[in-house]
Amino acid sequence: MYITITRQHPDSTYNPSASDFVDYLEKENEGKHPELAGHFFDQYNDRVDAKTVVKEIDANTAKLKKREPKFYSLTINPSKRELRAINNDPALLRHYVREVMKDYAAAFYRETPVHVDQLKYYAKIEHERTYSGKDREIQQNRPYVAKIAKLRNDIRKVELGELMGDIGKLEKEIATHQKEMPHQVDGKPIAEGMKKQGEQMHVHIIMSRKDAYNRYSLSPGSSYRESEALLNGEVRKRGFKRDQFFEAAEKTFDRLFGYDRNYVESYQGRKTLGTNPYQYFAKIAGLPKNEKALALKLMGKAGVKLPLPPQIPKSKLDLMLKSLKKIKKGIDTARGASSIEI
Repeated sequence: MYITITRQHPDSTYNPSASDFVDYLEKENEGKHPELAGHFFDQYNDRVDAKTVVKEIDANTAKLKKREPKFYSLTINPSKRELRAINNDPALLRHYVREVMKDYAAAFYRETPVHVDQLKYYAKIEHERTYSGKDREIQQNRPYVAKIAKLRNDIRKVELGELMGDIGKLEKEIATHQKEMPHQVDGKPIAEGMKKQGEQMHVHIIMSRKDAYNRYSLSPGSSYRESEALLNGEVRKRGFKRDQFFEAAEKTFDRLFGYDRNYVESYQGRKTLGTNPYQYFAKIAGLPKNEKALALKLMGKAGVKLPLPPQIPKSKLDLMLKSLKKIKKGIDTARGASSIEI
């Protein structure tokens, strides 16, 4: 489960309206009959139209400065394994989102706990994804794309008389590089903008920066981590407990759907990989046989194939850490591909 939190993308000032972002989230409805279109939803309503979303978010910005974000985006990205656990059912995913928003509210660090009813948010389930430059498949195809582009440029120069060469031979080289591309779909190389295959259901949430009553700010941004400040002579709690939220979101999914989460799927595992690779590797090495096998399989799907020894010889630590960097790169690529910037 990859959950990202992104603030409204800044320009010279922040766009006073959420309309551009809402339009982006409406892209899957283009060309669909109104009865088949997907709808926004909130904590209690299953069908909220896009105009209402824009109106409600835009009106909920009291006392925010021009250079302050008006809203945040949460993106909930279940893995294919997690989607299979809920039978790829949008209704179950919608139920999960509503429970997660309770975890989100509880993660704010305040004297008085924040309740989910104090949040103003609207969520939208999407069923499609397209490949971007962040995806492993695009990155690994890129060297071949560059070679093909050079060969095509050489053909153009030969045709113009600027370069000596055999066009037929150059075209054969292009065909060879196209066949050698490691990632293809139905014989066509995967390129940016192509739709991804398989289950791709995920959720975008637009979250007002202000509470539902337009009185105070609820910011989950990185500069608003859990802290205390002196205000009018009193110590006040403020900020957002990000680790608590990410861990609670996973536990909520596991509790609701009886999901048996593997260590490499966990937020704690990914965090340990970034801060202490040796400990991460040792944890995987110590997993029961079946869990270890699943861990390796999941890492392979993230773009990393690494045989895992049952023990960790200290003499090979440097080699192991080098391999861990490859694991981290693969997992970070998979995680990075799940986020968007508004």
